[in-house]
Amino acid sequence: MSENGEFSFASKGESGRNQLPKIQTIKKETQVCHDDSTPPVKAQTIDELHSLQKKRSAPTTPIKGSEGPFSVTISEEERQKQQLQSISASLASLTRETGPKVVKGDPARKAASESNKVTLVPSHYTPTPNISDSALKFTHILYNLSPAELYEQAIKYEKGSFITSTGAIATLSGAKTGRSPRDKRVVKDKTTEDELWWGKGSPNIEMDEHTFLVNRERAVDYLNSLDKVFVNDQFLNWDPEHRIKVRIVSARAYHSLFMYNMCIRPTPEELENFGTPDFTIYNAGQFPCNRYTHHMTSSTSIDINLSRKEMVILGTQYAGEMKKGLFSLMHYLMPKRQILSLHSGCNMGKNGDVALFFGLSGTGKTTLSTDPNRYLIGDDEHCWSENGVSNIEGGCYAKCIDLSKEKEPDIWNAIKFGTVLENVVFDEHSREVDYREKSVTENTRAAYPIEYIPNAKIPCIGPHPKNVILLACDAFGVLPPVSKLSLAQTMYHFISGYTALVAGTEEGVKQPQATFSACFGAAFIMLHPTKYGAMLAEKMQKHAATGWLVNTGWSGGSYGSGNRIKLAYTRKIIDAIHSGALLKANYTKTEVFGLEIPTEIQGVPSEILDPQNIWSDNNAYKGSLLKLAGLFKNNFVGFMDHKIGEDNKLSAEILAAGPIY
Repeated sequence: MSENGEFSFASKGESGRNQLPKIQTIKKETQVCHDDSTPPVKAQTIDELHSLQKKRSAPTTPIKGSEGPFSVTISEEERQKQQLQSISASLASLTRETGPKVVKGDPARKAASESNKVTLVPSHYTPTPNISDSALKFTHILYNLSPAELYEQAIKYEKGSFITSTGAIATLSGAKTGRSPRDKRVVKDKTTEDELWWGKGSPNIEMDEHTFLVNRERAVDYLNSLDKVFVNDQFLNWDPEHRIKVRIVSARAYHSLFMYNMCIRPTPEELENFGTPDFTIYNAGQFPCNRYTHHMTSSTSIDINLSRKEMVILGTQYAGEMKKGLFSLMHYLMPKRQILSLHSGCNMGKNGDVALFFGLSGTGKTTLSTDPNRYLIGDDEHCWSENGVSNIEGGCYAKCIDLSKEKEPDIWNAIKFGTVLENVVFDEHSREVDYREKSVTENTRAAYPIEYIPNAKIPCIGPHPKNVILLACDAFGVLPPVSKLSLAQTMYHFISGYTALVAGTEEGVKQPQATFSACFGAAFIMLHPTKYGAMLAEKMQKHAATGWLVNTGWSGGSYGSGNRIKLAYTRKIIDAIHSGALLKANYTKTEVFGLEIPTEIQGVPSEILDPQNIWSDNNAYKGSLLKLAGLFKNNFVGFMDHKIGEDNKLSAEILAAGPIY
C-alpha cells in the first residue's frame, strides 16, 4: 500500500513462512476513525462466557418493613432456604411425613453448569441431599420465571408451542378447549354446607373431603414425579388492603406464562416477603383423575377446597380453569369482608367517574368497557369495597375469533411478545395468525398483561361507581335500547342476568332462547345470588349510583324479522350515561316491565327508544313482550322465598320490580 496505508508487503528477499511475502503492519494513530477495541473477555470456556450474559435482578423499590432500628435482616441463603421450605410444604404428600426436596433452576441448565464447574454466577441454596418425597431425586422448581424464560421452556420442551409473526406465543390446550363446568366440584363440609349456594341452579356440585384428598394426592404425586415444576407466586386484587396471595404449581410453561399474565405480578422485593400463600392451585391437567373415585363423571376434575385453601386440576389443560377457579375463590372470600365481587367490565372517565358493565357473552361487555376515551380499570373481574373499585386480575383474556384490527384495535395491538395465544391457527411459514380459522376451536383466546392496553389505569383501582350498566342482547326485540332502573329494578335484573341465544350460536337453536345467568356470572358465584344482589343495592344506595338496562340486541321485531340495534347508537347511549346527560332527560314508562325510557338522546333516532313504535305488527309485539315476561317470572321463582340474612326474606319491592301483567 501507499505510505498512508496501514500495512505494506516486505521488500523482495524478506519473506515469511512458506516463502510468502511478509506483511508489515504500520500503526498510525491519526488514521483511526473508530477504535472499538476492548480488553479480551474474562472467560476460559464457552460456558463461562454464557454465564456472563446473565446478572441478578437488582432491587428497584424498598422492601416494606426492612428499614428502621428494629428491622430484622436475614442472609440471602437463609431467605432462599425459607422460600424453598415453603414450596416444599406446598408440594407435600398427605401420606408421607415430609415434602419433597426442592431446588431452584432448570435441571438441564444446572447439569451443564456443574459439569463445566462454572462459578461466576452465585449458585442457589441447595438443601442437604436426602430421599425425596416420592423418589431418589430432587424436584426442580422453576420459580416465577420471566416471559422470556418461559418462552424458552415452552419452545424447547412443549410440542405445539410456536412464536407467531407479532411475537406472541401460540400453544395448544389439548383435548379440552374450554371450561368443563360439569366437572367442577366444591368440598361440602360443616362450614360450606350452610354458607354456599347448593342445589338447583347452583354451579357448586358437591364432593366430600376424602375424595378431594384422593385427587390432591394424585396431582401432587404426578407433579413430584416430573423433572421440573413451575411455581408462580402472585397476587389477586389491586386494592392493597384486600390483596390475596396465590401460589400456582403447574407442569407446563404455557400455564405458568398464562398465570403470569392474568394475576398481579409482584416486584422482586414483594417476592422476598411473600411467605405462605393464602391459596394454592395444583395444576396436574396432563394427568387424568381416577374415574373410579367417588363423584367423578369423566377423566376431568376441577376441585376446590375452601377449608384447605386449595384447588386441584386433573384431566384438562385449558388454562381458563385456573383463572375462573380463582374468581370463584374471590366470590367466596370477598363477601366475608363486606366486599362485593363482580363479573363485570369497568372503566373510568377523565373526571374520575366510574362505570361498571355487566353482560353475558355476546352482549358487548368487552367492546363497551374498552373505550378509547376512558381509562380501562379491567375487562372481567372486579371488587367493590369501602375504598372503591379494584380489578382482581393483572391481565385480560380476550376472545380472538374473527378478531380484526379495525373492530378491536386495542386487543389486536396487545397480541405481541409475552401474550399467550390459545388454540389459534397460523401460517406455517410466515407465522401470521388467521383469526377466522376455527379448525381447533371457536374458543380461541389471547391472554396478555393489562399494561398492553394503552389507556389502562395502573394501578387498576378507581373511586366508587356512578353508573351500573346491565347489558342484555334481547333477541325478542321488546326491551328498550336503554332504561333507567330503580334500585329494586336493578336488583331484579342483576339477579336475573338475562340475555338471549339466537339461531346459529349453538347447535339446534332455531328460535330465540332466553338465557338467565344469575349476577351475570352464575358459573362462578359461590353464595346465593340474592346475597350479591343485596350487597350491590346497599353499595349503590350508599354511593348514589344509578342503574341502567341497555339492550344491545334486536329492535322493530324479534331475531329474523327486526334489526339489531346499531353499535353506533349504543355507543351514543353509553356516552350520554357517562356524561350525565341521560339523567336530565324526560322519561316515559313502558307497560309490563315498567321500565323508564328517555324520550330523546342526542345522536339516537327518537323513534327507536320505545320498541313498540317501530314494530309493524302491534299484536306480534305484545305477544313477544308477554312471552319474555313469562320467562322472567318463571326464572325468578327460585329466588322468591330465599332469605337474605337470618330473618329477612326477599322484599316485596324487588318482586314488584319484575314484569306485571
